[in-house]
Amino acid sequence: ALNGPMVEALDAALRASETDEDLRVILVRGEGPDFCAGADLEELETTTSKGPEASLAEARRLGALFIRMRRHPRPIVAAVHGRALAGGCGLATACDLVLSHEDAQFGYPEVRLGFVPAMVMAILRQKLTESTAFELVTMGDRIPATEALRIGLVNRIFPRASFELSVEGFVRDLASRPGEAIKLTKGLLYEMAELGFPEGIERGAQVNVQARETEDCRAGVQAFLRKRRGPTS
Repeated sequence: ALNGPMVEALDAALRASETDEDLRVILVRGEGPDFCAGADLEELETTTSKGPEASLAEARRLGALFIRMRRHPRPIVAAVHGRALAGGCGLATACDLVLSHEDAQFGYPEVRLGFVPAMVMAILRQKLTESTAFELVTMGDRIPATEALRIGLVNRIFPRASFELSVEGFVRDLASRPGEAIKLTKGLLYEMAELGFPEGIERGAQVNVQARETEDCRAGVQAFLRKRRGPTS
């Protein structure tokens, strides 16, 4: 369950990895039959009984985790098997990329309990169309991986027989990309959501200059030009 200790452990692991120069990709997996079946309802009931301030503090801890994931310099990939429901679906959605087992199930069933998937709403609003997000959170239905792919909640579906190898191959491929370029790309993409159009263009120009100055970019451009020019006499 996505309970307090789990949220704190994830936040601590992400915080500790932010300055790891050798790190290229973070892979989030579930242990057991499911990716994550959602919040610990007993913990939720206990916290609620302590009053609004305790509930607000708990909600803000989860919100802080989602912000840390969004601002982490490296791509965060969720590999989802089994169920990813409620807070568990929120955790997967907060990742930059979602790889799904063909039998996985996704959903935000909170409304059926009179609750709201409030902490992930800001992310859902950006990842999905408004009407799609509305249906997902108000109907509270479970959806299969194929539907999650169709609406944009999932990036890739891998078959049962090759799920582990396919996830590993995808992550290795992503990790092979120039790390500084990935870092700049992720930061700029999410920063754009907070900027107006002219400000976004200006920020893009600034990051363009930053990218040009990296060793990876210089080496990549030089290698491409050498290949295009062919052997010299």
